[in-house]
Amino acid sequence: MSISLKNLLVPSKSLEVEYPGMPDFKVQVAFLSRETLQTIRKKSTKTSFKNRQPVEELNDDLFLELYVKNAIKGWSGLKLKYLEQLVPVDLTDQDLEAELEYSEENSLYLMKNSTNFDSFISEQVTDLGNFSANK
Repeated sequence: MSISLKNLLVPSKSLEVEYPGMPDFKVQVAFLSRETLQTIRKKSTKTSFKNRQPVEELNDDLFLELYVKNAIKGWSGLKLKYLEQLVPVDLTDQDLEAELEYSEENSLYLMKNSTNFDSFISEQVTDLGNFSANK
């Protein structure tokens, strides 16, 4: 009996990873296959014509929005005090132990405004080793 790789492939696989240096802050990330990344890129690209030549333009905002939606599936333990290490925030009169709830909007703003968080997520979602059964 022959096994087909096509039947074994899964479009997406997710796992929980701890953000370095922030105990209890765990992010649920999904592995993004090459095919998924190409689909996101295609949806974010518009073709226009200049001097009768097709020119592809990438909509960076739409790309990031679709990327975040596919890559980040949730989080827990993101205390307000951790935010200061990720993005410029005003936490005056806030309970620093309170948690910032996960939402697609919050994750998008964090990705847009924190180079460190963006790099961490991008590293995690493209490292197949993170998602292997032997880990």
